[in-house]
Amino acid sequence: MPGVRDISADAFIDAYASHLKRSGKIEVPTWVDLVKTGHFKEQAPYDPDWYYVRAAAVARHIYLRKHVGIGALTKLHGGRNRRGFRPSHHANSSASVQRKVCQSLEKIGVLEKAPDGGRRISQDGQRDLDRIATAVAETAKGEEEEEEDEEEEEDDEAAAEDDSDDE
Repeated sequence: MPGVRDISADAFIDAYASHLKRSGKIEVPTWVDLVKTGHFKEQAPYDPDWYYVRAAAVARHIYLRKHVGIGALTKLHGGRNRRGFRPSHHANSSASVQRKVCQSLEKIGVLEKAPDGGRRISQDGQRDLDRIATAVAETAKGEEEEEEDEEEEEDDEAAAEDDSDDE
């Protein structure tokens, strides 16, 4: 049975973000269309569903590790702070956004607070993420089989044309 580690990160994050949006359980704050995700950014995200994508990325990151705190998440989602003609440096993302995402995921039961600090994935959250990963792996497998079938049909057609040309 394939798990979260076995599939690509972007495929899983896209699938889990769409699952979170479809389920409607996660409560999106009112300020998501106004806020920048870090002080080094110039504009807010263009994607209107960026909060779901961030929640899916945070859930996957915490799934792959035991305990993760808000500071580690800010470092993970940080980026390059362009400082004009001076050299660029790394800057952390907004801790408030990371905290609110974790609180939203805690509210729906995907994450829980660890006794020694940070957040960890809950039993229900692990089951949910494994189920989504299995579904993504099955769809990828089905697409690969369809591509192989199409290639075989093209090869058969090409071989049939070659045979008709020989006669």
